[in-house]
Amino acid sequence: MGASGIVISVRNVLVGLGLAFTAYLAARGLLGITTVPYPGIVLGALGLYLVTTWMCILWEPPRRDDRLEDSASGLPRRAKLPVWASALALTAAVIVPTAIAIAVGSEARTSLYATWVIGGIGALMTIVMVRRRPWVAWIGTIVMGAECMFWMGALAALALGLVGSIVWVGVAQLLIRSMDRAARDTTHLATLQRAASAWQASQSVRRRERRVQVQRALAVAGPVLIATVASGGSLSAGERVEARIAEGRLRDELRGPRLLDDDVRAELDAARRRGATVTVLDEGGLDGLDEASLAIIRTQLAETLRSANSDRLYIRTSPHDRVAVTVVGRSASAEGLSDEDAVDLWREIIHPGAADGEYSTL
Repeated sequence: MGASGIVISVRNVLVGLGLAFTAYLAARGLLGITTVPYPGIVLGALGLYLVTTWMCILWEPPRRDDRLEDSASGLPRRAKLPVWASALALTAAVIVPTAIAIAVGSEARTSLYATWVIGGIGALMTIVMVRRRPWVAWIGTIVMGAECMFWMGALAALALGLVGSIVWVGVAQLLIRSMDRAARDTTHLATLQRAASAWQASQSVRRRERRVQVQRALAVAGPVLIATVASGGSLSAGERVEARIAEGRLRDELRGPRLLDDDVRAELDAARRRGATVTVLDEGGLDGLDEASLAIIRTQLAETLRSANSDRLYIRTSPHDRVAVTVVGRSASAEGLSDEDAVDLWREIIHPGAADGEYSTL
């Protein structure tokens, strides 16, 4: 049987037990129906009690509140008994004890068919407590207790079941609070579990990214390191250029991997081979972009690098909502000029969809 079937069966069992128990208590009131002075009042009180109690047991919240159902009991966890039903239950707690006491007469108020009212109203208030109306349940219990003590006597009422009814209501409140606390703890644990799962997933992604970067770094630097070791550190001019380019590649892979694809890497290598100094920094701003958007940004970056002639290139991502990447170029021939004059390239690659233009050019 599935989990939903178990919940439904448990709920049905609880409802069935509640109906049977309250019917048993009411049936005790019929034992002396032929001997009481006012049988009509007894029948009316029994009818009010049964209608009120069974309504409180069988009441269901609207379908939109099904999400509030408690997985342990199958009952709505936060749905309260309607105000009108709570008022009806409180009315029964006020009317039924006095009506039974008057109907059976003063000599039979401690008989079996009169004292059922103590357990009956106690059971009703327990149901009201379970239905999330604690104040109504306690007020009804106190009113019923006061009336029974008045008609039967304090000691007689306590001995004939009043203590048990008070205990029922108190235990029901403790159980409800325990269930609520367990539900809150379960929700909190589920939240922590989701957070832990998300953290583990992010760590797995980061580990994969680090493995990829290490493998790429070995592929880039491996041949240069092997040649350096084989030559004892004595490198030719061409090998020194390759070592410098390999170092630049490693820096690019570590500092800005999201900006790189084969075309960008090729243009960065070309810029370094002609003697340019290139700095690539990913300082945020590309988080959450899909591969299609990153591909557009990389294509524009490769086009920008292809047309650049600067001696020093600075490529940085931007946290700006509109600008994705900024490319700044400076030329050695402008060393003696001001900072503004030294900049011979300034291009801003716009986030895809942020504007009609692809980038701005200085």
